[in-house]
Amino acid sequence: MNKSEKFMLAGAAGQMEGIIDYPADDAAPRGVALVAHPHPLYGGTMDNKVAVTLMRTFVNLGYVVARINFRGVGKSEGVHDHGQGETDDMAILHKWMTEKYPDLPVALSGFSFGTYVQSQLGQRLATAGTPTERLVLVGAAAKKWAMADIPADTILIHGEQDETIPLADVLDWLRPQDIPVIVIPGADHFFHRKLGHIKSWVTQLWGGAGLTEAETDTASAD
Repeated sequence: MNKSEKFMLAGAAGQMEGIIDYPADDAAPRGVALVAHPHPLYGGTMDNKVAVTLMRTFVNLGYVVARINFRGVGKSEGVHDHGQGETDDMAILHKWMTEKYPDLPVALSGFSFGTYVQSQLGQRLATAGTPTERLVLVGAAAKKWAMADIPADTILIHGEQDETIPLADVLDWLRPQDIPVIVIPGADHFFHRKLGHIKSWVTQLWGGAGLTEAETDTASAD
């Protein structure tokens, strides 16, 4: 059972509410992962089921995972800033976590609106010479938001029947970059009854290093 710890962190528009999840059994983490939730004006929070699935997947992979509620959500102060302020806040979280864990690689992951935030942050970090270890983007917000170009090794997962962000829009975004996407047959935008596919694919593509057979099974379960 992993341990969770709530926190408040000063952001660009006030206090940010967040939670850190640690690997089970007090194991030394192999990396840091930041998870970004879907659109706050449409019910998105850090407790969204896809965001939680990403958190659990990274915890099973041995990462310490940090999530925050974006501006105006839960106890986080401020108002929605159309992704720009949210990217600034995620950068503050990144700085805070890298100061806590200075020798560990950092992975960025997000769902829907959160993919826009993480693609922008990933580009910002790469420009600064401190690139992320890898990105995991689920339900990438292509054509909804100005998604930044992403590294070739980014893990992308999308639902075949996504009614919010059509798969065709994602393919149009990825085609010039020549980056593949994993399509989950029958999955809608929120991956109803399909969450296990997210866990399974991220675990497999990450390599599963350091996982026991039981932990791999857990990461693949819905």
